[in-house]
Amino acid sequence: MAYSADGLVTVCASKAGNAPSMYLYKTADTQATVNTSGYFNAITSMVKIGDIIFVYDTTTPSLVLTYVRANSAAGVVDIADGTTVSATNTD
Repeated sequence: MAYSADGLVTVCASKAGNAPSMYLYKTADTQATVNTSGYFNAITSMVKIGDIIFVYDTTTPSLVLTYVRANSAAGVVDIADGTTVSATNTD
């Protein structure tokens, strides 16, 4: 699939130049698809290097914590592979 603006929510926007903004992105796409360079090109003007993105995959379901690792002048956004946030449910 492709990036969908409907899945993105700003959790907190940086008001100071150095602090990262945080976003939540909900999608049916796998993490392998989402972390492909260029997936977030549609928001190149919105994100900066170091911004944090929580990616929630509704298919698996899983949550991955990642960040913007590159945002080139050509408008190519690349995020890090990220870390899966795991939880146990023993009840």
